[in-house]
Amino acid sequence: MWLLGNVVGSNIANLGLVLAITILLGSIPVNKSFYSLDWPVMMLTSGLFFVFIYFDGVLVFYEGLVMVLLLLIFLVYLLKFKDNTEEAESEKAPLLLSKQATFFYLAAGGVALWGGSELLIKGAVGLAESFGVPERIIAITVISIGTSIPELAASIIAIVKKEKGISIGNLIGSNIFNLLAVLGITAMITPISVMDQGLLTNDIFWMLGISLLILPLAFVPKRLKLGWREGLLLLGVYIAFVLVTIS
Repeated sequence: MWLLGNVVGSNIANLGLVLAITILLGSIPVNKSFYSLDWPVMMLTSGLFFVFIYFDGVLVFYEGLVMVLLLLIFLVYLLKFKDNTEEAESEKAPLLLSKQATFFYLAAGGVALWGGSELLIKGAVGLAESFGVPERIIAITVISIGTSIPELAASIIAIVKKEKGISIGNLIGSNIFNLLAVLGITAMITPISVMDQGLLTNDIFWMLGISLLILPLAFVPKRLKLGWREGLLLLGVYIAFVLVTIS
């Protein structure tokens, strides 16, 4: 339950909370690859997950295998057919860290991420047991927000460094990875079953809905740009999701 609720809740929080906060801090342009590749792949991934989990309530080995293979195809496509947008950014290429510093930061970040996730899970379990809150509610709200904090930090840093196009790509990529890699690999190891039907009757539809909503928001009222109005709308949708879920 923690895994499914966390993944679905994290995908909702990435778009409804993190993206909302990011564009409230400053409008961001939407690259053309958003509607030609990123958004369609995210919707395909979300739809595939819906089909796999909705009718029987379980993800099994062959479904996980399909999801992992789709992820590999997506990654190969990105590496082989990526456009030349990097050339424009090369003029302001950042200074590279030394190998030692890179390894240190990677190791320190990994340990901190592991330790933080352990504390988050223990705290959430304690909270659920103390107040009698269903595990699904904790997973879909508290834990999912906690696991979306790295995306929020990366998006805010991108805004500060004026690399605004990275923000939405980071969030969409995270959603795709959550479904295809996290659930796909786990399902190949052991079946993942739905323990609370609320995930199928409520949460998964919110995930699909907010993912679908991003496309029209990128075109209206300003084509290929997300601003504070869209941020308020997304934040309102996320608040509505939390209120409906906990009620």
